[in-house]
Amino acid sequence: MNWYLAVLKKYVVFEGRAHRSEFWFFCLINVIISIIFGVIDGATGTFDAEYGMGLLGLIYALAVFLPGLAVTMRRLHDTDRSGWWILIALVPCAGLIVLLVFLTMDSSPGENRFGANPKGIPS
Repeated sequence: MNWYLAVLKKYVVFEGRAHRSEFWFFCLINVIISIIFGVIDGATGTFDAEYGMGLLGLIYALAVFLPGLAVTMRRLHDTDRSGWWILIALVPCAGLIVLLVFLTMDSSPGENRFGANPKGIPS
């Protein structure tokens, strides 16, 4: 839960680096919260099958959009790639696979052009 809160505290910080734990725990907790809101939306009747989400899910998705984008860009910085690489996800099929590979890669050792290694490991 600390990783999730750390990402929310850096709401729109697009500079610096984020290691794998920070990114993937944020994703995991996002999925869990989204499922919970989906169940609540289904039980209260606010779920819309046409859009695939309900009122609470939509509000939550809008609230975490910018922090999710920021932590993804910081994660790319950690692998010594520009945040603009996130746009590769727009390429059908292959783009998402390439982005997933980048997001699962280990940190570049030592300091890179985006800052110090968040793991604290010297080069």
